[in-house]
Amino acid sequence: MSGYDDRDGKIWMDGQLVEWRDANIHILSHALHYASSVFEGERLYDGKIFLSRKHSERLLKSGEMMDMPIPYSVDEIEAAKQAVVDANGLTNAYVRVVAWRGAGEDMGVSSARNPVRMAVAAWAWGDYYGDAKMQGAKLDIAKWKRPSPETIPTAAKAAGLYMICTMSKHAAEAKGCSDALFMDYRGYVAEATGANVFFVKDGEVHTPLPDAILNGLTRQTVIGMLQARGITVHERHIMPEELEGFEQCWLTGSAAEVTPVGQIGEHKFEVGALTREISEAYEKLVRS
Repeated sequence: MSGYDDRDGKIWMDGQLVEWRDANIHILSHALHYASSVFEGERLYDGKIFLSRKHSERLLKSGEMMDMPIPYSVDEIEAAKQAVVDANGLTNAYVRVVAWRGAGEDMGVSSARNPVRMAVAAWAWGDYYGDAKMQGAKLDIAKWKRPSPETIPTAAKAAGLYMICTMSKHAAEAKGCSDALFMDYRGYVAEATGANVFFVKDGEVHTPLPDAILNGLTRQTVIGMLQARGITVHERHIMPEELEGFEQCWLTGSAAEVTPVGQIGEHKFEVGALTREISEAYEKLVRS
């Protein structure tokens, strides 16, 4: 399969569709040097992007939090996404919207005089964790910690927050794992490299309080699904020693969707009835 820079198709950049291979930026773009970038990852199901407007709204909010005002409205972002989907003839795909500080008058840490640019791309992408939906993903425990909100706006979907995710996922894959679970700066269970985490014990669900992690849109959707079924959901601080007492586990994210987890470090979980029920119900919801 060709690399992501060498494909046929169209990408939306700064207000117009361009050929995929021509969607390039200058080497002195501020984002390349200082991580001044925010993004969204979304899924297109049967021609419709799930929670599309919420993703667009969050993109603008992330830009605000990173002092990087994005010069497009929600409606304009929505139109750009639709243009890309239509131009590439897609009905089921992954959609990536990214905004960044481009090249301009500034090339130091400050970038106020540089333009904020935006692009939208979309491509066919299968299950994020391969066959893990059947047998459960295997996770390593990352050596890095998710940072304090006093360090960086942790509620933003910002590129810089993913640097330790890349390192942790590489380390996990080298051990034969699919992903890694982070603790936060206080030592509480936080999230995986690109997904929120849920646990089941005695018929109730426990998930980390999103006070230092991204409160994912899929996370919020799944909590609503559980509560609609009358299942108690505890959003709270979870200590790592509690992992051995949980019976089931799953991950949620726009890319990950709802993926069962079979093991985290030395702790094993069953791919139980509730995990399968929520995974199947989510599949139906996004296509409804």
